[in-house]
Amino acid sequence: MDAVATIHASNVMGNVEELSVRNGNPGTSARYDVRTQHLARRTSHVAASQVGFTLVELLVVISMISLLAAMAIVQYRNSVQSGKEAVLKTNLFRMRDAIDQYYADKGKYPSSIDTLVSDGYLRAIPEDPITRSRDSWQTVPAEPDPSNPSAEPGIYDVKSGAQGQALDGSNYADWD
Repeated sequence: MDAVATIHASNVMGNVEELSVRNGNPGTSARYDVRTQHLARRTSHVAASQVGFTLVELLVVISMISLLAAMAIVQYRNSVQSGKEAVLKTNLFRMRDAIDQYYADKGKYPSSIDTLVSDGYLRAIPEDPITRSRDSWQTVPAEPDPSNPSAEPGIYDVKSGAQGQALDGSNYADWD
């Protein structure tokens, strides 16, 4: 009966290889012993020389992460600004629509934005998302009524009081 010896050796990739040696063939046993010793020396040499990353590799990775983070921050800020501009356009549309409904119902323009709230055309004066204020709206007075010159003209339109330009290059105060 042949006795079987099992040798475990770690290859270069870290996998364990199992080598079987039978006592009946002495040449085979010696050959596997030499291979096992060579493989063990090679594995310890590779593990010792490739322990970490080089400085150049770390710098390349850090610079790539920094570049991607910078691009993400710019995109985030633009999306926040775009959202504020969309809210501003919606608020202007709703207030202008309320002014038109008021004029259609009463035959005259409201005297102020507060009149739209008190008469139920708006629930509340919306906040200008750019200035973050309810008091920054600029009103455009209506033309005086030629048949009743003593009557208060009221407000015909409303514009944002925000200074600056939108992402498309137009001024906030000029939006129609």
